[in-house]
Amino acid sequence: MYEKAIATNQRLKSRLEISKQELSVIQDQLQRAQQKAKPGDCGSNMLETEKKESWSLKKRILDIEEQLKVKEELKMENQRLKDENGALIRVITKLSK
Repeated sequence: MYEKAIATNQRLKSRLEISKQELSVIQDQLQRAQQKAKPGDCGSNMLETEKKESWSLKKRILDIEEQLKVKEELKMENQRLKDENGALIRVITKLSK
């Protein structure tokens, strides 16, 4: 009788596992069906997300462009100061002779 109860218990456990797997598959199918049923909602959310990402990337591009402008201006200023420094060194050299 004990062995019979164990066998029945094992059979019921296997049925339970199969039922859980089937439930999981059905839930996945239901979720996919709900997503397909509301393409406007999902699409608008995706569109909103894409707009935010696009705006973020555009802002980052503008920031980088501004940094490049500043960097170029600093390079020009640095070169001007180097030229001026060279000229001053030449003047000092001529005056010290």
